[in-house]
Amino acid sequence: MKLILTRHGETIENQKGIMQGHLPGHLSKQGVEQAKKLALRLKHNEIDAIYSSDLKRAADTAKEIARYHKKIPINFVQELRETDLGSLTGKCSRDIEWDDRPDDVETAISMQKRAKKLLDKVYGKYSDKTVLFVGHNGINKALISVILNKPAKDMDEIESQHNTSISIFEIKEDKKHIVHLMNCVKHLE
Repeated sequence: MKLILTRHGETIENQKGIMQGHLPGHLSKQGVEQAKKLALRLKHNEIDAIYSSDLKRAADTAKEIARYHKKIPINFVQELRETDLGSLTGKCSRDIEWDDRPDDVETAISMQKRAKKLLDKVYGKYSDKTVLFVGHNGINKALISVILNKPAKDMDEIESQHNTSISIFEIKEDKKHIVHLMNCVKHLE
């Protein structure tokens, strides 16, 4: 299965440093432009299925891409949601003590399990097809950690995913997945 993985466009909350977690998030003017450029870049890609986080910022990005793939339905799923930040949701990132995370923040292990479950489910359905995932920085890093067979504790070592970046993987049944592209934003230049 060919997996194209992308992140939503920039949000107003990203600009303000607000930790969104499961908040909907609203694409900024620049975020809308990023989504349009991403859609143009993917316009000629053959895509058999689109899966998107059901949160507004990712859903709006996915809808922009789908304008060029009208016959492909978008599956809005909770599995592609960003990290559940619990009591940190809506707080400014500069005000958070990251070394002392509250117990209600989703763990890396939980995110990795969620990512693996979705990847296995989609692979079972589209093993010889091309699938697009539209997610968020955290869940995308969890997916990449599963694909690269890295332990959850090493997720932070994966480069932060840029808004509307594209990563492309070849997902194989034997788990010897191939990375074709990682965190590319040349469409934004």
